[in-house]
Amino acid sequence: MGTQESVTGFTTADLPDGRIFVAGAFREGRGAEIESRFPADNSLNRVMREAGPEDLDEAMAAAQQAAADPGWRDLLPHRRADYLYRIGQGIAENADRISYIQSRDTGKTLRETYALAMSAAGTFRYYAAALETMEESITPSRGPWMTFSRYEPIGVVAAITPWNSPIASDAQKVAPALAAGNAVVLKPATWSPLVALEFARIVSESGLPAGLLSVLPGGGQTIGDGLVSHPATGRISFTGGTKVGHAIAEKAAQRLVPVSLELGGKSPTIVFPDADMDQALAGILYGMFSSSGQSCIAGSRLFIHRSIYRSFLERLVAATKELKVGHPFDANTQVGPLIHPAHVASVARWVDVARSEGGRILTGGARPVGDLYKEGYYYLPTVIDGVDNKATICQEEVFGPVLVAMPFDNEDDVIRMSNDNQYGLACGVWSQDIGRAMAIGKAITAGTVWINTYKQFSISTPFGADKESGIGREKGLEGLRAYMRQKSYYLGDPGVYLPWALPAMKDSG
Repeated sequence: MGTQESVTGFTTADLPDGRIFVAGAFREGRGAEIESRFPADNSLNRVMREAGPEDLDEAMAAAQQAAADPGWRDLLPHRRADYLYRIGQGIAENADRISYIQSRDTGKTLRETYALAMSAAGTFRYYAAALETMEESITPSRGPWMTFSRYEPIGVVAAITPWNSPIASDAQKVAPALAAGNAVVLKPATWSPLVALEFARIVSESGLPAGLLSVLPGGGQTIGDGLVSHPATGRISFTGGTKVGHAIAEKAAQRLVPVSLELGGKSPTIVFPDADMDQALAGILYGMFSSSGQSCIAGSRLFIHRSIYRSFLERLVAATKELKVGHPFDANTQVGPLIHPAHVASVARWVDVARSEGGRILTGGARPVGDLYKEGYYYLPTVIDGVDNKATICQEEVFGPVLVAMPFDNEDDVIRMSNDNQYGLACGVWSQDIGRAMAIGKAITAGTVWINTYKQFSISTPFGADKESGIGREKGLEGLRAYMRQKSYYLGDPGVYLPWALPAMKDSG
């Protein structure tokens, strides 16, 4: 491992020390002891204490005070933008360090974690620019008054992020929430706590007033539930599993607190006979096996037109076998380890279920063999066929490097199968007939449609889902407005009196 570590220019001494971030100060958490381990070889990153209920109470009290302070609440938008620009610049300047920390935390390749760090920097820059140009509206008047609409901060935002892409997910919630004038309490996942603490360091060095951000790694039943239920929480933004999302939605509904949920997926990707086969092959491999398949939008259900099913599937299987499974610090690695031993076991169980239902494992379906892999949390990229869309493997999210392929006969057939699933997050269409691809995209229930590409993102383009994949949208100007309250004003013209009251006014003299 030492040789691999040396290529980064960092060592474990450069990892955050494990102190949580409460109202502008780092300190040891008062919750249970947790460990962060390197998924590539099970070596220890840090032993730390997660946040406890007392830490949460202090963070929420500080957030309330900071959000109510006129110095922040009433700060002109272009002045708030100054803070966001500084945070974005700080992330960009520390991108190599962030990349190393996130790879140690999650097992993702350095190439991917560097891209995620730069994406986070871009997110802060985008929302800073949005503040520089954001407009409010004067609406058409329907009487002797001026009508206009303004957007104001909500107050305290609870942001709960997943372990698979923490720095990017953190930025997608924190940046627009701060831009809108709120305070944020961020809860990262216990499996990947360190990169969020590095993020906290950068934010603290930006000069952001204390209390506007706290970072509380901790369990869902303590910090997560506490955040969602806290009377000071004015909005909840959650990315994670569908089951937890349902529980959050129920608690938020009891208090009528607005919530956005980005949950699971089982996204279809569709290959028509007229597709550029090389383009489709490259996109499907990337869309499924990058991030080791640990992606909510992974194109995990592959529908191939029956006329090309065997030929295309053979090419796909052959290419999948050639993917480089290796150490995340190796520049040639395409598929790194999974996040945790428990997650490896979960992926393996789903593959066993597929086998039991008649699925054929065309490649993968096991952990790799060799000294490089024996201590890490690896699982081979896997392609399965021989099942129909009703099979469990086609209906449930695996969240690992497991792709299931099925043939289809016509457009109606593939639309029906694509929509025959509880999720509605994303889909991909591969065809040179753009009119047909657009029609297919319109007919499929999904928040994002990729045509002749896959798993590409823009912070300026809203992202969200339908059905069991969630509610609400992140990114774009809609993502900023989501963290604000819209308030309408009616400004009456001088000397114009409401006629209903005039008779009484005359009698009164």
